[in-house]
Amino acid sequence: MHIRIGETAFLLGMLIALIVGIFSPYLGDMQPTALGVLALLGLMVGLLNIREKEINTFLIASLALLLPTSALSNVTTNIEAILPAASVVMTLARSFLNALTVFVSPAAFVLAVKAIYNLARKRKPYPLG
Repeated sequence: MHIRIGETAFLLGMLIALIVGIFSPYLGDMQPTALGVLALLGLMVGLLNIREKEINTFLIASLALLLPTSALSNVTTNIEAILPAASVVMTLARSFLNALTVFVSPAAFVLAVKAIYNLARKRKPYPLG
C-alpha cells in the first residue's frame, strides 16, 4: 500500500478547515489546537505535495484563494449587519475562511521562499570587474 503523505495532508487540511468552520462555536479551547494542526498540515503540503514544476501554479492558485478571503470576510460582516437572522451562518462562513487561510498560507509561504531560492540559484553570477 502506497501512502501519499502530501495528498493525505491536503485532504485532511480541507476537511479540518470545513469542520472548524462548521463547529467553531463549539470548539472553545480546542480551536487554537485545530488551527495549529491546520498550519502544520499546510506546511506538509508545501514541503511534500507540490513538485517544482507545480510551484508557480500553486502560488497563483493560493493568491486567487487568499486575496478574496479578506473581502469575503468583510462581506459576511456586512450581510450580518443587514440581516441579523443570518448571523450564525455568516459567523460559520468567517470561521471557515479563517481556517482555510491558516491552512493555505504556510504552504504558499514555503513555496514562495522555494521559488525565490530557485530563481536566485539559477542565475549566472555577474562578472566582477
